[in-house]
Amino acid sequence: MESLLGTLSLALGSAWTSGINLYATVTVLGLLQKFGAAKLPMGLTALDSWWVIGIAGFLFLVEFFADKIPYIDSVWDVIHTFIRIPAGAIVAYAATSEIDPTISVIATLLGGGLALSSHGTKAALRATANLSPEPFSNWILSLVEDFIAIVGTLLAVLAPVLIMIVLGVFLIFFVWFVPKVFRAIRRLFSAARSFFAGEGFKEAAEKAG
Repeated sequence: MESLLGTLSLALGSAWTSGINLYATVTVLGLLQKFGAAKLPMGLTALDSWWVIGIAGFLFLVEFFADKIPYIDSVWDVIHTFIRIPAGAIVAYAATSEIDPTISVIATLLGGGLALSSHGTKAALRATANLSPEPFSNWILSLVEDFIAIVGTLLAVLAPVLIMIVLGVFLIFFVWFVPKVFRAIRRLFSAARSFFAGEGFKEAAEKAG
């Protein structure tokens, strides 16, 4: 049972953090496996390749800076809607691929759902912050997100009970926040379309809201 709990916490916890920052999640998992701080399930052992760690680390740095630039961060989130969510499901599947197929399928579905909810919450908060005239709230949110992604991944591997509690608290918050998420995501996609069409992102977001 303890082994099952550890596997599920890793699967669901890392899927959740993938929705916040996929590249930080992959980098941390790879480094933990590479330096023997954790033994990942067989489906995730490929993450300890220096190629995987290097590419994920580089993309994490790119995201670190892109995520600090107002409006660019929201466009980045729109693009990563199609990356983080399926990646979260894939991470959950890879982590549970050696156990009962029924549990693996359920974990994959839950992992995709958690990645969707964390990504949606992140994108909604950032879209709202971008409507403020100052950049500091945006920077603070970005740093908090980076911290949550890294620490959350560590907890998913090293503290299974604690990460499950964190996920439970997050889901309670998400149930309350979900209407705001859907409104913000709709506004975000509308503003991104306008941005690529040459209009101002902030004006388009305010119009869509």
